[in-house]
Amino acid sequence: MNEVIVALAIGVLTASGTWLLLRPRTYQVVIGLSLLSYAVNLFIVAMGRLRVNAAPIVEAGRGVDPAALADPLPQALVLTAIVISFAMTSLLLVVLLAARGLTGTDHVDGQEDDA
Repeated sequence: MNEVIVALAIGVLTASGTWLLLRPRTYQVVIGLSLLSYAVNLFIVAMGRLRVNAAPIVEAGRGVDPAALADPLPQALVLTAIVISFAMTSLLLVVLLAARGLTGTDHVDGQEDDA
């Protein structure tokens, strides 16, 4: 059941992020990119096996049973991805604020709709 919930969460985040990414306002584009990065992070964590109460490392003196352990590599990759996506979101916001100051609009193409 946990796999179904995680798969639905990844699907909803991906669909919402893609829909917001295609919107004409810059704030919506930033939120869409953030949602897509959350979906990718959740996908990477799910690829490391969904285990509850599993130790990520081997204790000293115990036999190694790979089925009883969690994989620490996806957790490390996601932690790194969170830091990088925060930095990229900050940079994107600064660039978009500068573009709004230069063009006077927050449309991604720099022009207001005529309709």
